[in-house]
Amino acid sequence: MKGLALAATSLSTQMPRGFLAVTKLKLTKPKMKMKKKKKPKTPESSQEQDQDSNFAFNLKQTTSFSLTHFPIQPLGNLLLGPTSKTNLRDTGLGALYCLPDDLLHDILSLLDATDLAVFSTASKSTYVFSSHDPLWRSLVLSKFEGQFSFVHSWKYTYVNSLTGKPPLVPKSLKITNFYSDYLFQSYLCANMEFKPEWLKRDNIQRRRGISVEEFISCFEEPNKPVLLEGCIDTWPALKKWTRGYLLETCSGTEFAVGPVKMPLERYFQYSDLVQEERPLYLFDPKFTDEVTQLGLDYDVPDYFREDLFSVLGQDRPDYRWIIMGPAGSGSSFHVDPNSTSAWNAVIKGSKKWILFPPEVVPPGVHPSPDGAEVACPVSIMEWFMNFYGSCRDWEKRPVECVCREGEVIFVPNGWWHLVINLEESIAITQNYVSRRNLLNVLDFLNKPNASVLVSGTNDRVNLHDKFKNAIDVKYPGLINLLKLEAQEKAAKQKKLTFWESAADSSTGGFKFAL
Repeated sequence: MKGLALAATSLSTQMPRGFLAVTKLKLTKPKMKMKKKKKPKTPESSQEQDQDSNFAFNLKQTTSFSLTHFPIQPLGNLLLGPTSKTNLRDTGLGALYCLPDDLLHDILSLLDATDLAVFSTASKSTYVFSSHDPLWRSLVLSKFEGQFSFVHSWKYTYVNSLTGKPPLVPKSLKITNFYSDYLFQSYLCANMEFKPEWLKRDNIQRRRGISVEEFISCFEEPNKPVLLEGCIDTWPALKKWTRGYLLETCSGTEFAVGPVKMPLERYFQYSDLVQEERPLYLFDPKFTDEVTQLGLDYDVPDYFREDLFSVLGQDRPDYRWIIMGPAGSGSSFHVDPNSTSAWNAVIKGSKKWILFPPEVVPPGVHPSPDGAEVACPVSIMEWFMNFYGSCRDWEKRPVECVCREGEVIFVPNGWWHLVINLEESIAITQNYVSRRNLLNVLDFLNKPNASVLVSGTNDRVNLHDKFKNAIDVKYPGLINLLKLEAQEKAAKQKKLTFWESAADSSTGGFKFAL
């Protein structure tokens, strides 16, 4: 599913400096714990335990290569440490020390590789900033596109791809007392394990073997999500789509991965080695055109067979994608394109889903007034760290679930959703328009700023007229019929106000005595 454009906000707007250490952040490797005699729980102790668990994280067994040479600590460690301690970050930046870390990062992202390397030689502090791996990721993708072999880190990959040699690291370089919330947060999000308490809540409705009519009346018509079990058990893809099969079947084919196209063997090499805050996601809308066999290995479940966008033939917007990614990859909060509904089937692996109804904007997400852009945290893990806990006390809590191999989730139109892969995963997703959602889609396509909102097609402005005319030809009178049904439904649901009932004595309601 291809969502609205995301404009990332900086860490400085999400987490105050010093926050990490002041709240007693605990970073630990997985280890055995000695059993202790349990003490009776009190409301106060339970609350303190919940608060402590919010800031206790386990690190993965391996850490990012580019950060093993210099320890980065959260700024709070400096605030709580000896008063004589100074921050290497400030002393090594000279006149640039006054710039916020996120702004400095944005400035450095404008440099090419040579200038960035020169900047790194000025001081230990500039070396740390210029070694920040996301900077080198942009340089790799810009210079080599998808023709690179990932090794260790993006900086290592760039130098190795260019020279065939690893980057040089000064042997005498020793960095201590470097404090930066911005860099530490990026490191933490890339290296922390997904917390078990983030998986506990599973409140989605699950159904197995329901009829199409029941699906429509209970879920599609009222626009509610549901997890469907057993409806893709006959898909050949469930058994066939091993790595070996995909590599053989898709040999020589490049797939859309972020801003570039990559062959599967290079993407698998990357996904096996990478450990970063925002892993690249294989998300290809043309996979059945590129590899016909992949389209023969699955079929649309019965519940989603009615797809009115099909009247446009080859002119329809992008609507189906193959999705692959390592653990930690996924999609930040978005609403699916063109007011469509969607289904997502997991073929391998598992995915954590969080969904909010259309009227509830997720915490930390800030859509623009026209809906064209969405500002949200830079990574999914950052959202879980900073915002997930705030949903516990909401009156309208999110719908959550883990969708596993062989399961399908229905995502109604307009629902905000976030998805993160809990392990290496492969999925198929399709967006569609049924008659339950046709009027919503037509209204969306006819908005004044459709040229900005509509996606998946080169003809955004004329898509509404093309679609409406094609529906009128294929299904004469359908649109008018749906409008009439919508008006009748709205009339039945309308409730008279107090004053309306008071003014109409025939309603049997309150009336003034004479």
